[in-house]
Amino acid sequence: MRGYRVRGTARDPGDSKNAHLLELEGAKEKLSLLRADIMDPESLRAAFSGCHGVFHVASPVSNDPQELVPVAVDGTRNVMSAAAAEGVRRVVLTSSYGAVHMDPNRSPDAVMDETCWSDYDFCARTGNWYCCAKMKAEITATEEAARLGLQLAVVLPCMTMGPMLQKDLNLSNHHVLRYLMGVKRSYPNAVAAYVDVHDVASAHVLAYETPSAAGQRYLCAGVVLHRAQLVAMLRDLFPEYPVTAKCEDDSKPRERPYKFSNKRLKDLGLEFTPLEKSLYEAVICMQKKGHLPVIEKQLRANL
Repeated sequence: MRGYRVRGTARDPGDSKNAHLLELEGAKEKLSLLRADIMDPESLRAAFSGCHGVFHVASPVSNDPQELVPVAVDGTRNVMSAAAAEGVRRVVLTSSYGAVHMDPNRSPDAVMDETCWSDYDFCARTGNWYCCAKMKAEITATEEAARLGLQLAVVLPCMTMGPMLQKDLNLSNHHVLRYLMGVKRSYPNAVAAYVDVHDVASAHVLAYETPSAAGQRYLCAGVVLHRAQLVAMLRDLFPEYPVTAKCEDDSKPRERPYKFSNKRLKDLGLEFTPLEKSLYEAVICMQKKGHLPVIEKQLRANL
């Protein structure tokens, strides 16, 4: 934990789903969990009291735009207000590349970077309410930081891969598992950006520790690949599994990976992890936690 004393928040700190946090190395001495809710300003103030920095990583997940967007915005406003009231020096906000890349009018030759924003109307028309919520929350955080005199740095991660601390599957590893086991019979003709979970954590620390990071956005993406390239990596790493092999739409030209720049984070000293390493560690982790069968290579011919 780099010498910091860390105060985490949860709606129910005693819930067994948080046990993995308390088992981290050094947690007994340096980590405490407090009850807090982003819609409860007083609980936030109590949690932030005495803290130098706040990492606002929480985000609601819902398919209901009437619930998702207002909670994301009001919750962010509450976090910023509570941080300012308690004398916090810097807030690091976890936004998303969903706030950056969803723009159908962007040229395929354009380089996606921190100056880019998704098209809110397009996201709303297509039901991408998570992207809408992330955009609105980031704009709110920026406005509140200026109004309250807070330092704000924003990290924009993409699809995050790698090992899990918790026992339950998260969305990204469920995504990997379905392709690895061939549960998803075909993959889409689509591209996506990927980053290692360790790199996302490092990006947040760098955004907090670097004086010049205040007022900056940081696109946290290691590589952009077509889904065919992702499943090919899985097949090369774990040929003993029945990895999905068919594209669901071979009749159209393959989508091209778009150009992007992660130079801003590299300039802070972040070295991005190769996706092959992230995928390998994700699969080994899922095996150890019982989500995947360990298939011996000599049984490959029977699949």
